[in-house]
Amino acid sequence: MKKSPLLTFIAFICGVANCFASITVQVSTDRKDALYRENDEITFTITARDGEKQLDWGKIHWTLSLDGHETLDQGERSLDGEKYVVVKGKLNQPGFLLVKATFEGPDEKKVTAYGGAGVSPTKIPMSLPVPEDFDEFWLAQKAQLAKSPATFTAEPVVLPDADHGIEAVDINIQCETDGPPVSGYFAKPRDAAPKSLPAVLWVHGAGVRSSSLPTATHGARMGFLSMDINAHGIPNGQSAEFYKELAAGALRTYRHDGRESRDSIYFRGMIVRLIRAIDFLTSRPEWDGTVMAVVGHSQGGLQALAAGGVDERVTFIASGVPAGCDHSGMKANRISGWPKIVPLLENGQPEPAALEASRYIDAVNFATRCKADAILSVGFIDRTCPPTSVYAAFNALPGPKRMINEPKMGHTSGPIRERFQQALEAHVAEKKGAAVQQ
Repeated sequence: MKKSPLLTFIAFICGVANCFASITVQVSTDRKDALYRENDEITFTITARDGEKQLDWGKIHWTLSLDGHETLDQGERSLDGEKYVVVKGKLNQPGFLLVKATFEGPDEKKVTAYGGAGVSPTKIPMSLPVPEDFDEFWLAQKAQLAKSPATFTAEPVVLPDADHGIEAVDINIQCETDGPPVSGYFAKPRDAAPKSLPAVLWVHGAGVRSSSLPTATHGARMGFLSMDINAHGIPNGQSAEFYKELAAGALRTYRHDGRESRDSIYFRGMIVRLIRAIDFLTSRPEWDGTVMAVVGHSQGGLQALAAGGVDERVTFIASGVPAGCDHSGMKANRISGWPKIVPLLENGQPEPAALEASRYIDAVNFATRCKADAILSVGFIDRTCPPTSVYAAFNALPGPKRMINEPKMGHTSGPIRERFQQALEAHVAEKKGAAVQQ
């Protein structure tokens, strides 16, 4: 029986709809590293694929923006037999361009992807200068902390047989009198000799969760005094429901809590707990007196930069796609990083009190004080911690530093962790070599 044209058309549409889930969109630049200079013409090519097959049907919607902050151009085009759409742009100043491309197929189903390009990113300046009393403020926080004894409780943790050479505890260290403690897992090689081990502090991204025992023991297996702390000073090893309730309750709005004042802003306490954690690690008899590293991603990247800026004992930081950068970006007509802590008023201006408070917990300002060896990562299509904000912090670092550029990476740490570990191991080797030469 011969099929009718109508049935053939319906079968075609159904086939397209069924395969739509496998369609991907790609936005690529005409340079592999996606790095340019001011006034260079940048060519973005947008393609849609079904597996390996490049599509020549459907519609492409696109916007070109200043790293998601301000739309510079936009348009749409039906492919109609063509296999790509080209978008061109340029910047006359350091920054990032971002293309958001959406493929629209049958039944208005859509798939979206991003492409980014950096324009002289190592020239991106700070949006505001460091507050004149920034150092005074943080010296006062440290002095106040010093008045609280660093007493702690440590409950031994049973480890798998594979970790028989490691000992670990669930540790709770007193911090500020009226604030949460440092809460984490501390692990070290069993029977380590005095002054034989470097120290590493692992810090967490956004959210509400327990400290990580596997991370702490991993550091110990690497030969470190290793401590992983949660971001909030909350108990470890509780049920999933426990953390879910905290995230929906007391800690639901922590990202913006207290932003009306530098004294009450939530991240102030988080940074103070870093100092107390470093107090503990550097007080251990096994510490080698040389290496004090802090490693984290996203909100953990903010903490790593803050630790390096507020505590001169820190010798190495690894800060992946760091949050908390350039809260005052709107003052320079550019995007700010997570958690977008400064609200905008109806007139488009930043709320004054929050803007002022944010400057005292801005990773960019801590970066200016950080003399530690530093390695950072940045994703050119990161929409949580945009590359403009990350580079503002990187450029402010005065000490030895390295950036891992990932043009096609969003907000993630997966591809970066091994490279951070290699950098940490190289830092330890360098410090040991320097000690031998002395």
